[in-house]
Amino acid sequence: MPLTTFSGLIAIVFYLAGTVYQAKHLHVRGRKQSPQRLLFGLGLIAVLAHAVSAGGVLHQADGYHFGIVQISTLICASISLLLLLSGLRKPLGILVLGFFPLAIVTIIASLTTQSTYPARELEPGLVSHILLSILAYSLLTIAALQAGFLAFQNYQLKHRHAASVLNRFPPLQDMESFLFELVWVGQILLSLGVIAGFMFIDDMWASGLLHKTVFSMLAWVVFAILLWGRHKLGWRGNTAIRFTLTGFVLLILGFYGSKVVLEFILN
Repeated sequence: MPLTTFSGLIAIVFYLAGTVYQAKHLHVRGRKQSPQRLLFGLGLIAVLAHAVSAGGVLHQADGYHFGIVQISTLICASISLLLLLSGLRKPLGILVLGFFPLAIVTIIASLTTQSTYPARELEPGLVSHILLSILAYSLLTIAALQAGFLAFQNYQLKHRHAASVLNRFPPLQDMESFLFELVWVGQILLSLGVIAGFMFIDDMWASGLLHKTVFSMLAWVVFAILLWGRHKLGWRGNTAIRFTLTGFVLLILGFYGSKVVLEFILN
């Protein structure tokens, strides 16, 4: 069995184990928190195996394949790693339940789908743009997940029901604080990624990249307005949720829209 496939299967098994474990031991505020070392260990093995699998899918004999499925599994591996590291200082078990199953889906897709995107060799400048972009997308994806759970938490509080469900979430203030931490760091990385793109890609306004460039810039503006509003006007709650999700949707439209154009239309 090829290493790429074997490591992918290992990742799937440990992601499943981590998801089941977290579902059974989801922390309830006011009770003793269940040990998270086992969850971290399961997740770490899954992420390492996922990274090996993603590397094998991306880097093949004829070069690097940056198709939709291939880049998606790499982004999911990055998100999983960031979730684990963030979980060392904040209780993020609810995000694990929301994301680990998605990581499994991307691994299966990457192992069963061949890329039609032409292979290419990588130059250092392009590598910096790709890595910064992946980290930015990964952090802002976690922010979008956080915003989604925050929206659910706000809804439950507003309608005053499902108290047992609410008790399984971290305090609202902690959830909101972590959301803005993610947006701040994601915005910095997105800014650096855009700058690297203009510096190292010959024509960011070319027909195949125009879609991605425009939507990435629009997302940058949305996140910038959100952070300004938080700093100057104290924005929070539903306003923060709406801006975060809007920026994330623009990023997804830009990234996957451009991939569809490059991989299936222009190709």
